[in-house]
Amino acid sequence: MDRPERVALYPGSFDPLTNGHLDVTQRALELFDRVIVGIAVHTPKTTLFTAQERMALAREALAGAGDRVEIVVFEGLLINFARRRQVTAIVRGLRAVADFEFEFQLALVNRNFAPEIETIFLMPKESLIYLSSSLIKEISQLDGDVSALVPPNVDRALRVKFRATR
Repeated sequence: MDRPERVALYPGSFDPLTNGHLDVTQRALELFDRVIVGIAVHTPKTTLFTAQERMALAREALAGAGDRVEIVVFEGLLINFARRRQVTAIVRGLRAVADFEFEFQLALVNRNFAPEIETIFLMPKESLIYLSSSLIKEISQLDGDVSALVPPNVDRALRVKFRATR
């Protein structure tokens, strides 16, 4: 008997994509048939990279996953996008207790609107748990070396972006 395809949505701004994001994506691939990395356009955050740049960086960094990972840009309410894409679960990465409080609140709101879609919390490996896109941008802007914290293509893009603003 065939079972329905299990599809997870991993949403975020991914500005920029970090090795922590890659780790959470890999963990999600162990649990689901496919993972959609959803790059949010209208977030309260000011982004360094455009949505198209973030999508291109993610596609290159995750190319090794083949057709099991799809990178898409979306706007609007996350739960509406999740429903349109018929996902089984929303994957969220957790780094610390502060993340949990915010993510827990979002998960409950999403459950209220779409009880058929679960929220799954995944933690990156311990060596990556402290990473955040904001921290990466700050270090990179101050000419710090983030090459061990982001995929090589993201490291190059950060260097180009900040070289242009200096």
